[in-house]
Amino acid sequence: MDTVRSRVVVLVVAFALLCGGCAAAGPVPVVAPARDVLPARVQDPAPASNRGAQPDCGDPRASLRPTGGPPAGPAIDRIRARGFLVAGVNQNAYRVGYRDPATGELAGFEIDIVRAIAEALFGDPGRVRFAAIDAAHRVDALQGGDVDLVVRTMTMTCADARDVAFSTEYFTANQRLLVRRGSPVTGIEQLAGQKVCAAAGSTSLDNIRALNPGAVPVSAPDVIDCLVMLQQHQIDAISTSDILLVALAAQDPHTALVGPPLKEQPYGVAMAKTAPELVRFVNAVLARRSADGSWTTAYTRWLSTILGPPPAPPVARYLPE
Repeated sequence: MDTVRSRVVVLVVAFALLCGGCAAAGPVPVVAPARDVLPARVQDPAPASNRGAQPDCGDPRASLRPTGGPPAGPAIDRIRARGFLVAGVNQNAYRVGYRDPATGELAGFEIDIVRAIAEALFGDPGRVRFAAIDAAHRVDALQGGDVDLVVRTMTMTCADARDVAFSTEYFTANQRLLVRRGSPVTGIEQLAGQKVCAAAGSTSLDNIRALNPGAVPVSAPDVIDCLVMLQQHQIDAISTSDILLVALAAQDPHTALVGPPLKEQPYGVAMAKTAPELVRFVNAVLARRSADGSWTTAYTRWLSTILGPPPAPPVARYLPE
């Protein structure tokens, strides 16, 4: 045993003598700078829009007039036979359409609208399946039959009215700017050569190009991705509707809304153009919510803390028949 111990001691001493200068003579480690990582599917710069020129459809806020009596038609019959409504929504827009961390359930101003439609159809606001979709896939989800309707901050435009049918207006938003607090930027005109982010497929992205052709539009799947890039100094501003921007600012006090409203953005429920009876039914639900105070109650609950006291609900506009 002593012989074995002596050999171990000799080996340890020999290793120490050989490596006594290792620390001084070894290579100096190279510390690489941290690399910024963009969120998935970000396009910087964003490609040009494929919407083309805005067609003339008259008043994009005008929709089909509700009809009295029980609703009927292929689209409503199909939904009732299935036993639940399928709605495309946002799950990342705080107080608009988001997953409540306390309950794990989707909640918000737009979620209340979906539940009201489900209750009118089935007598049960829980008879709905939510499909989280991003702005770029709202039209595809409807045309592919993946959802019955979309309630996801979708601006009523003549361009989109070629592909979907809109309800009457349920919220009037205004596009604005969100920047890091302390930024010298106070308006879109100051952002020439700088990066401005909006959701891919949104009208906000088109508006950035129109409002300041010198700005560099950056697209992301969702505006929450834009907030991450703003926090990491990868972009200079976010430009989308005020209802989304004030929600982001409420989540990050190091950001601030600046400048005047840039573009009005009326929101409507989008449905397939082949489902006029569903459009009329949804318009009846929206009209009832405006008349009985449900719209104001929902606004007060979800939006007053970030937008202030509720205004009057949007006035419904109907197509001549």
